[in-house]
Amino acid sequence: MSTGNGAHSAPAPTPHPHRGSSMFSSLKVRNYRLFFMGQVVSNIGTWMQRIAQDWLVLSLTGSATAVGVTTALQFLPMLLFGLYGGVLVDRLPKRRALLFTQSAMAVTGTALALLTLTGHVQVWHVYVAAFAVGLATVVDNPARQSFVSEMVGPDQLQNAVSLNSANFQSARLVGPAVAGLMITGVGTGWAFLFNGLSFVAPIAGLLLMRTRELYAGRRAPRGKGQLREGLRHVAGRPELLWPIVLVGFIGTFGFNFPVYLSAFADDVFHAGAGSYSLFNTLMAVGSLAGALLAARRGTAKLRVMVVAAGLFGALELIAATAPSLWLFALLMTPLGMFGMTINVTANTAIQMATDPAMRGRVMSIYMMVFLGGSPVGAPIAGWITDAYGVRAGLAAGGAVSAAAAVTIALVLARVGGLRLSVGWHRGHPTIRFVPRNREPEPELAAVA
Repeated sequence: MSTGNGAHSAPAPTPHPHRGSSMFSSLKVRNYRLFFMGQVVSNIGTWMQRIAQDWLVLSLTGSATAVGVTTALQFLPMLLFGLYGGVLVDRLPKRRALLFTQSAMAVTGTALALLTLTGHVQVWHVYVAAFAVGLATVVDNPARQSFVSEMVGPDQLQNAVSLNSANFQSARLVGPAVAGLMITGVGTGWAFLFNGLSFVAPIAGLLLMRTRELYAGRRAPRGKGQLREGLRHVAGRPELLWPIVLVGFIGTFGFNFPVYLSAFADDVFHAGAGSYSLFNTLMAVGSLAGALLAARRGTAKLRVMVVAAGLFGALELIAATAPSLWLFALLMTPLGMFGMTINVTANTAIQMATDPAMRGRVMSIYMMVFLGGSPVGAPIAGWITDAYGVRAGLAAGGAVSAAAAVTIALVLARVGGLRLSVGWHRGHPTIRFVPRNREPEPELAAVA
């Protein structure tokens, strides 16, 4: 195995032959296949740790507030240092950075397992572990996002990003179920141990990669003002700025499902925890389907993202008025599918439009906006739900999402020199964007 860093001095690989747009085409790339297989194991471990961590804190303290503190500590480093993590990732070989972050998370999970299994664990140990994982994520998240393009190249990027999302959603279905069985059968400590050991798989995959086959990216040299440079890069590129803005609105106001779904299960349908679990499972199934469909498409088009965002908002408005539990539950699957379509398409389009030397910084901005919206939006969603009811809360989230989609569609059309064309064509109504200098067809009444 080559021991080069793979991102600066390694020669460019021989381009892979065109593989079409089959659903699993990027798995034909050996390096990505090793990465994907490692993530299958690691993602299941991560979901197991999330469940075990919350259960342990609740067992130690009896306080839901303490569980919230644990979650906040895990996300706090990304909010505080996320942009600096992107600067660091642009300077480092991404494969080596991932070896370090994955090893750090393995040590954290194993240490928490040993403390729990020996009966010495205290709640502050869990707080420290959550914060340590959050610190590792500051570098790990943008490094993983941007390393995908170095493994598969531009032709297979959307397919690989989509399969990563499908991988994560599959683990979301499997991990909590396995964690529940393990916690009930042998205790939380063993769930932590499984997570710690699960990192052996991605670390082995990274070590077995052929670095000469990576698509070498230009690394940013050390210098002043690199954080501002990344922000200016995004602000000056409409194809980067507006997808990030749209994801920000959707993530902040539309994705507050922990608030909405629990309230619908309890307060609206009076069906208890079983229905809450059903809602989440059906949404995860939809998310998995959305990721696989995105993998099959093979290209990232901003119009697909905008249309998915509009449909996502419209479905939330419909779900807010659903008269029965089963109709509401059935709407969770398309909501999950369109939500994942927004995420995958925006992620791929942003990576494709970014200079490789800026990709770490741009992806850290994207992840900060995507993940950082929840601490802002969740309290707003909770306040609307408490004051006016959960139906009003979900409807407000859907209305903001749909309005953001329409507004940003018009902005992107204007930036791209397009105009809205509404009318009839061959006996059918048409609504589409066409170039401003294009003459309307005889049967088409154009409205600018």
